[in-house]
Amino acid sequence: MKRILVVDDNMASLKQIGAQLSGSYQVSLSKSGAQALKICDETHPDLILLDVEMPEMDGFEVSSILRADPALSRIPVIFLTGNHDINTEIRALESGAVDFITKPAERSILLHRLELHLQLTDYQTNLENTVKELENSIVVSFADLIECKNDNTGGHVLRTGKYVEILGRELVRRGIWGAEFTDLDVDLMARAAPFHDIGKIGVSDVILLKPGPLSDDEYDEVKKHTVIGARVLSNIYERTPTQQYLKYAAMVAEGHHERYDGKGYPYGLKGDDIPFCSRVMAVANVYDACLTERVYRPAITPNEAYEVIMSGSGTKFDPVITVVFADMYPSFPVMDMNHPHIIGSWNSNLAAP
Repeated sequence: MKRILVVDDNMASLKQIGAQLSGSYQVSLSKSGAQALKICDETHPDLILLDVEMPEMDGFEVSSILRADPALSRIPVIFLTGNHDINTEIRALESGAVDFITKPAERSILLHRLELHLQLTDYQTNLENTVKELENSIVVSFADLIECKNDNTGGHVLRTGKYVEILGRELVRRGIWGAEFTDLDVDLMARAAPFHDIGKIGVSDVILLKPGPLSDDEYDEVKKHTVIGARVLSNIYERTPTQQYLKYAAMVAEGHHERYDGKGYPYGLKGDDIPFCSRVMAVANVYDACLTERVYRPAITPNEAYEVIMSGSGTKFDPVITVVFADMYPSFPVMDMNHPHIIGSWNSNLAAP
């Protein structure tokens, strides 16, 4: 059942509207803007019926706060008011409201308008999810092609994306980087992760597939994949600025071989100068790379890969991230190393040493 939040400082009006909607929706009632915002944080209603004229915080201020919060900005707001002034209606619609209904509202009309906007919101959400799935399929398929230059199956890009998501969610939960690092950042990072090695398209296959050690000149060529990838992705992002994950993809491509001690490449960034998305990606990338057989070395076991990460804490990797990695390691998902799909979920089969 859809959840409707009704906000009105007039208790009689509030109860009347609540009674009209009862039975058709799960209804929450609020007599102030501040209380309404608290309810939104706790329950994320599917739609808000919002009065305009209220003491302390009017409907326009409530709407402005909602629009500024990424977690709440998509909730449709319908202004419901006894003020019939045309300027008030125009201001309401310009503030981001999807509709404007004058009080008293006839029940059948009110229910019809609510249902219309709820259906429209569901349609938009389904359409966006479909587009996102298509984009993700294209991203992963293209990244698979790049991974094949390393003679891999392509599963590496999916696995690292999953590790980035798992680590990122826990970093957010613990508030490691405060308000600057949110679940939205994690979503964008996870979508960006498959692009981390896209710059290898500009590196010779002779070098990438060389079975023995690389010469200094050859290694310098491999290092260029970071700046090549960042340049390509930055150019794409400039043409499609609405695709925020591409901004993260460029940072991840450029910075996933930087080291926490400043001895990485391409720029020798140190500590917090390395973007947080690149620091998370560095751990995910090395962990999965250790588990993957390459032309120049065999794969190692998960526990051996764990030791590689922990031995690099504070030098190769951000020590805060490695602490989270160590805590979560027994719960990492089981991955099929020979197929580009995740076959398991969180489990305790990989006990940390």
